[in-house]
Amino acid sequence: MAKYIFVTGGVVSSIGKGIVAASLGRLLKSRDYSIAILKLDPYINVDPGTMSPFQHGEVFVTEDGAETDLDLGHYERFTDTSMSKLSNVTTGAIYQGVINKERRGDYQGGTVQVIPHITNEIKERIHRVANNGNPDLVIVEIGGTVGDIESLPFIEAIRQFRKDVGRQNVVYMHVTLMPWIASAGEMKTKPTQHSVKELQSVGIQPDILVCRSDRPLPQNIKDKVSEFCNVLPECVMTGQDVKSIYEVPLAMEREGLAEQVLRLLGMQQRQPDLRSWQTLVERLYRSEHHVEVAIVGKYVRLTDAYLSVIEALKHGGIAVNSNVNLRWINSEDIEAYGADKFLKDVHAIVVPGGFGLRGVDGKVAAVQYARDRKIPFLGLCLGMQCAVIDWARNVEKLSDANSAEFDPESKNPVIHLLPEQQDVVNLGGTMRLGLYACRLVPNSLVHNLYNESVVYERHRHRYEFNNAYRSQFIAAGYLISGTSPDGRLVEAIELTNHPYFIATQFHPEFQSRPSSPHPLFQGLIKAALDLQQQRFANGAELESSAILEHLAEQKYDQQQEQHQEQQQEQQQEFASATSA
Repeated sequence: MAKYIFVTGGVVSSIGKGIVAASLGRLLKSRDYSIAILKLDPYINVDPGTMSPFQHGEVFVTEDGAETDLDLGHYERFTDTSMSKLSNVTTGAIYQGVINKERRGDYQGGTVQVIPHITNEIKERIHRVANNGNPDLVIVEIGGTVGDIESLPFIEAIRQFRKDVGRQNVVYMHVTLMPWIASAGEMKTKPTQHSVKELQSVGIQPDILVCRSDRPLPQNIKDKVSEFCNVLPECVMTGQDVKSIYEVPLAMEREGLAEQVLRLLGMQQRQPDLRSWQTLVERLYRSEHHVEVAIVGKYVRLTDAYLSVIEALKHGGIAVNSNVNLRWINSEDIEAYGADKFLKDVHAIVVPGGFGLRGVDGKVAAVQYARDRKIPFLGLCLGMQCAVIDWARNVEKLSDANSAEFDPESKNPVIHLLPEQQDVVNLGGTMRLGLYACRLVPNSLVHNLYNESVVYERHRHRYEFNNAYRSQFIAAGYLISGTSPDGRLVEAIELTNHPYFIATQFHPEFQSRPSSPHPLFQGLIKAALDLQQQRFANGAELESSAILEHLAEQKYDQQQEQHQEQQQEQQQEFASATSA
């Protein structure tokens, strides 16, 4: 029988519940426990697929085609475990399920209410995850902030859950804020106290507190929180800010998070094996090189819209011992001021996915700039479509070439709607979604990078390369290096007279892991590093202040020693301030 850890958050949104849940998953897996993770989201949308990236950030796509919350990307990257449609449930999906049951007559004429019908549906979704693969532990993150009206049914459901499955099978973990007030020179516990009080008011006593802060919690503060919040002192833990999210599992291990979870659940304590993760973090902090990568997008005001792309680029940097500095460029700015103003000194260009006409011409201009100046380029989904439009307009001289998505009347729709999408009316969950096979052309660059003949990648799109132009493009030197197994759909393109120019209809970023970087991103960063070193050798590029700063950083072990010294000094400072 599975055991359950419920993760809630208090005080403010974006407190880091997802990273804490993912880190706990990593720690438990390192102890050879099998896990599953579920995200419960309180918004009424059935899924985030139709939500604006500016409001919700990235839509993460699972192998089975679910459009889900971006936290599922963290779960996969931290635990090396693939999520599924079962792994993300919203209020909209819960109510939709209950209403469908009511319409079928499943409730036999009863009055349908929040309790028990909505809460029972929530609990049923949790049990589905536990029954799928029979994991040892199920981690359930409840979105939003304790006290929000939207999350009350979920809070009530997890309150009932402990009674249903037994107290010894459930742990409640609460992530909260412990701010340092500079003007007072004090760390304040009141936000945490009130957040726990709010949770207690709906019947839940947290077993573990993870207190987010910009500095370590001294023992006397932990003791105070323990006293006021009715939590054991060893279960009050520092969730201190770190340079990289990939350091969080190591920080939580030092705090004893997994050890306390297993103790509370009565499970066997096992020795963790975090050696590979420790090595990964050391490589991240000890990078010897530096490259500048431009991300040309239309949602750059909220970088979470490209979260998996960001992380995949970092993974590629880890693999080639290089720090990746991201330069965010709004594609509309390129339309207004030209590409050279923003791209002339970067070492690689990424054009990621998106929907709609706004900013597309700026993306096309960025593609042309990368193609003409031999700058390593990676196009993703819409990025590939922009690469196709660039080739059609600027090489094939089809000046009106466009995507049917942006110009339905175009005489040269080099990108057009999939035939199976012609009669689709609803937007939610109706695209080409999930994992599909891609057959690679032998000896192509993508084939050499993957070292596979057939690969499986995740998709999220409606429009495709128009095969009416395939022969014309190939005759002009275009290499279609990846297709669907039947050859009908174009999946990847590349240029043979370019050091690194690849664009894919699929989203490789969704399958990149810090422990196993995606080959297309690793290849991009390697090509960017080659360009950076070539420019420097030719005297065409001086080391920027960012490179100098990076090279001047002390080694990881020296940083760790300084960090420990600072912790000790701060703890002494807090202790003396509190006693005074």
